Amino acid sequence: MPSSAQETLAPGIPKGDLIKEFGTFLPPEAILSEEEDLYPYECDGLSAYRALPWLAVLPETVEQAQKILQICHAWDIPVVARGAGTGLSGGALPLQNGVLLSLAKFNKILAIDPINRTARVQPGVRNLAISEAAAPDGLYYAPDPSSQIACTIGGNVAENSGGVHCLKYGLTVHNILALKILTMDGEQISLGGETLDSPGYDLLALMTGSEGLLGVIVEVTVKLLPLPERAQVVLAAFDEVAKASAAVGGVISAGIIPAGLEMMDHLAIQAAEDFVHAGYPRDAAAILLCELDGTNAEVSQQIYQVRELLLDYGAVKIRTAQDKQERAKLWQGRKAAFPAVGRLAPDYYCMDGTIPRKRLPQVLERITELSQEFNLPVANVFHAGDGNLHPLILYDANQPGELERAEQLGAQILELCVAVGGTITGEHGVGIEKINQMCVQFGTAELQQFHALKGAFDPKGLLNPGKAIPTLHRCAEFGTMHVHQGKLPFPELDRF
Repeated sequence: MPSSAQETLAPGIPKGDLIKEFGTFLPPEAILSEEEDLYPYECDGLSAYRALPWLAVLPETVEQAQKILQICHAWDIPVVARGAGTGLSGGALPLQNGVLLSLAKFNKILAIDPINRTARVQPGVRNLAISEAAAPDGLYYAPDPSSQIACTIGGNVAENSGGVHCLKYGLTVHNILALKILTMDGEQISLGGETLDSPGYDLLALMTGSEGLLGVIVEVTVKLLPLPERAQVVLAAFDEVAKASAAVGGVISAGIIPAGLEMMDHLAIQAAEDFVHAGYPRDAAAILLCELDGTNAEVSQQIYQVRELLLDYGAVKIRTAQDKQERAKLWQGRKAAFPAVGRLAPDYYCMDGTIPRKRLPQVLERITELSQEFNLPVANVFHAGDGNLHPLILYDANQPGELERAEQLGAQILELCVAVGGTITGEHGVGIEKINQMCVQFGTAELQQFHALKGAFDPKGLLNPGKAIPTLHRCAEFGTMHVHQGKLPFPELDRF
């Protein structure tokens, strides 16, 4: 493939001609073509995969973005839209023969409507900034990924992000009302509305989690919720991972839906405690963080119930946050777990899969076995309440073969999730990281429908090509269609 410094694009278009065309409506500083200017865009948060775009553009208006897409569509130039670059599946990886469309300058909160409890924002607005802007009206935006201080709402929609409070309040798809998108040929389309339902196909849900393959998001209307009267978190320590896993199902089956129910194993606990000193018990095999919110009366009653349940399931230590500061500190350790684990090894590979809650003990046991088989440590930190796993595989890319071994271990974890009735992603998307495992998750008929949907929105296949949906040829080469013939990749799990 051509390098970013190459002067001619794959279809034979001179770079100078494209820059000149863009220069008729973009200022020079909004067109990046020199190699040193393109390095900030070479990867997203998943730094194992890198590539430099042929060209990067930073429009400020919808009209500018439309013109960029129209030109690229006319000249058959691939386009990758990019937000803050905090993604973890390679979904925003640029193309060496295409244009990277940065939406970083689309960073305005357009309106806060406290009566209807909505906010209308541009895609480059940070997740946390929405709640900060709504706070004076006693409102907030519920989905809160660990990267919420940096990730942007457009990327949240593209990946259908969740966060520690998605158990009770849902993922991004449950918290948006409307989108404005641009198709590859520059047409603007409005999806959804200010009501809870709208006629026609649910294209709003279709666009959420579409990973930039169907359109470019230029505006989002999100739901806002009233700040709860009280929120309190309970920390429970366990001497066995299996006991903590079983306690998760016990809390939910008792009819209690916590605002958040998170789990960390020993390695993740040690890393987080060394990093932020959250007050976690360093000797615990696993901890659960269970947050309850609502009225004072509700929380008081449920705190008591949860404490008793956790003790029944074998908790050896329980602590309840006594004030907002202590609650924030306990959550700080969980939300800083990814960077904290990053201090344990030169590199780590962050996986993302979802399983039925009842499978947690068996799946975590199997991940431990796989970690030993591949001789790579794995730290587990995840949204236990909804079964969304985030195993962090530690490795050193400077050691020959370790990245490949980490990828193989990650692939087996994802296939394990499918084998027990789960899925290969909960909120990070497929991108390029999990594209082979899409062949495990879906059969030929489903993949053909995915390609048909892609073709309906983007007939030329120019938006984020090569991501999320594998070709049938790729799946045949990967050789994992046996899953759909009833053969599981982990036969030993048949007993569960």
